[in-house]
Amino acid sequence: MIVALVDAGPLIALFDQNDLHHDRFRAMLTKSDVPMRLHTTWPCITEASYMLGQRQRFGLLRWIAAGGVQVFPFDTQDLSDMTDWMMRYTDDRTEMDLADATLYWVAHETGVNRVMTIDVRDFSRYRLPDGRSFEIL
Repeated sequence: MIVALVDAGPLIALFDQNDLHHDRFRAMLTKSDVPMRLHTTWPCITEASYMLGQRQRFGLLRWIAAGGVQVFPFDTQDLSDMTDWMMRYTDDRTEMDLADATLYWVAHETGVNRVMTIDVRDFSRYRLPDGRSFEIL
């Protein structure tokens, strides 16, 4: 089984048939011989929900409710570490947003470093505290 984190971009792509990445991410989930278990966070879901149209948004939320992805909650005290990471990975050209920071936190907590994302540039430069990089799917 492949365990992977899911960023907002792929969540949008999965439910928006007009998205440039729709076919690629849909194929990952439906045509692979190896099943996938997916993890995300509420900030990623919120971002995806905001970007989708009403019908697609309802599809996303029903899929999540049916167990399509496991949602990792975090406590308010975890925001301190997330803020530190966001500060470390923010410069004049790019920044780590809260959704990315929460996925970084899940990777740190679980050891899962595979991530489904469209944000290749940022996830390529993030390094977990143990030095590992993300494997981008």
